[in-house]
Amino acid sequence: MDETEPRPKWAAELVTEGEWAGWKRRVRGDTFEGVNGPFYWRSDEPGGLRMAFRAEQRHMNGGGFMHGGCTMTFADSCLFSIARPALKGAYGVTATLNGEFMGSVYVGNLVEGTGEIVKAGGSLVFVRGMITTSGNPVLSFSGVIKLIKPRP
Repeated sequence: MDETEPRPKWAAELVTEGEWAGWKRRVRGDTFEGVNGPFYWRSDEPGGLRMAFRAEQRHMNGGGFMHGGCTMTFADSCLFSIARPALKGAYGVTATLNGEFMGSVYVGNLVEGTGEIVKAGGSLVFVRGMITTSGNPVLSFSGVIKLIKPRP
């Protein structure tokens, strides 16, 4: 996409069949996530959100467990899903993303992310979260999203 093309509108769909029935997934608006995902989300409890995906061979490193870059990509996706209410339809960019690795993920594992908005100010949204598999911590993360004005 060049500078003269409009940004693609973000869009999601509700999955109606298979393992992900009842979950939503992004179908337009983030090509990088499309290549690395798909990542899914659903409401977990009042005000809560759960994100997830199933680890595949393509997500693994040479040691046979999930590549750290894949885990951080999922954390970044979780960051924006968690922050969605504070973004109010605005675009944002990741200003910071920090993570502490605590466990491993293997092919076939269900990888889940949860979190919360810590603070939402005028142009910054602070988020923290946890990625787990089988209830075991994999990555604790925190990040800041900087709201941006759309280009003319």
